[in-house]
Amino acid sequence: MRTYLVVMDETEESKQALRFASLRAMKTNGSVHILALVPQQTFNAFGGVQATIEQEARERAEVLANSAAGNIFGEMGKMPVIAVRPGAPADVIKTYLEDHGEIAALVLGTTSDGGKDPLVQHFSARASELPCPLYIVPGKLTREQLDALA
Repeated sequence: MRTYLVVMDETEESKQALRFASLRAMKTNGSVHILALVPQQTFNAFGGVQATIEQEARERAEVLANSAAGNIFGEMGKMPVIAVRPGAPADVIKTYLEDHGEIAALVLGTTSDGGKDPLVQHFSARASELPCPLYIVPGKLTREQLDALA
């Protein structure tokens, strides 16, 4: 069974990657893992305030991942695995891949406007070090084009 890892955030490119991975999983009788990243805080507040800020960031990531999972379940009929992790994005993804040897591919999406995507840049430069293939989904694809490719 093929398992596809998608990094979920609030961007359109992550939604494109998730759709592609979900369709591939459906066609290969596989599954999807959604990894929602909890953004690192760039400032430190006083004890209780900092804890509240971090908890709210985690809750936003969980809601986002659960919403995406619900959409996949509604459309594909199969519930993805959801993980929410704090930390530096590249490090969290690397660790997740190391801990989950069943992952068959890391699926990332690019921006539709040609902007720079830090995760795509990071992992495409290190693709030879990954334990699985890296799929990069172009952000300019229409839904029809994406569905045809998957």
